[in-house]
Amino acid sequence: MNSDMPSESGKLEYTKHAIHAMAERMIPMEWVELVVAKPALRIPDPNDPEVERFFRSIPERDNRILRVAVNTRVAPWQVVSVFFDRNMKGKL
Repeated sequence: MNSDMPSESGKLEYTKHAIHAMAERMIPMEWVELVVAKPALRIPDPNDPEVERFFRSIPERDNRILRVAVNTRVAPWQVVSVFFDRNMKGKL
């Protein structure tokens, strides 16, 4: 796992899918950046060796768990997908 932040500036890039998902689900970029910068849990994606999953509860959304899938093998890191993960409820 790459423990470095995405770049010196800490900026992330977003795929078109991630941007669409954030808009559709009303997930602000600030929440995504917070989850990646200070995750409660960070694990490898079992389906893609280039992707890591970052998780954190979001108090503004009734402490639902936001999952951010990030390709950490590129610079800057690229957010691939973003959604509230119902399967993680009560696990963080």
